[in-house]
Amino acid sequence: MLESAGVPFSVTAPNIDEDALKSLLSGGTMDPYEIAGELAQAKALSVSADARDAVVLGADQALLCQGRIFNKPLSGADARETLLALQGREHQLISAAVIARGEVSLWRRTELATLQMRRFSAAFLDEYLAAELPDILGLVGAYRIEGRGAQLFETVTGDHFCIRGLPLIAVLGALRDFGVIAA
Repeated sequence: MLESAGVPFSVTAPNIDEDALKSLLSGGTMDPYEIAGELAQAKALSVSADARDAVVLGADQALLCQGRIFNKPLSGADARETLLALQGREHQLISAAVIARGEVSLWRRTELATLQMRRFSAAFLDEYLAAELPDILGLVGAYRIEGRGAQLFETVTGDHFCIRGLPLIAVLGALRDFGVIAA
């Protein structure tokens, strides 16, 4: 998304155990909205510790359906299980972004989108998984809304960028404010 928006950047993996941190945060009283923000912040702060002068963007996304926080599918079986659990139900995608510099959080934004997944046949699911695997592994809902995943939905409410995992319009505004991109 940043590349398409013309934002120059490089990617650095954060030095955090995302699953352990998510598990720790989920075990307390935090809601998914806060969990997504804390994970985004942990990623941004981790990278900014090694790149102290850089403006660092960390992001994370959580999926909530009927009180359950979903994890990213790691296998085809996980993806099938996720899609079957979401089928015919409404769920929320919560996308958070944090900008940090020198191990200090400078800016934070979290947005929410609501999606109603339609009911689909076993044949459709088999065809979908055959076409989309392995590309959907590691995507919290096991779909890419910008591709074939659009066929999974009846209704979508919220920002398209939020659904894809980043509150992009707000991030672009913050990057302009910090002088990273032209105002």
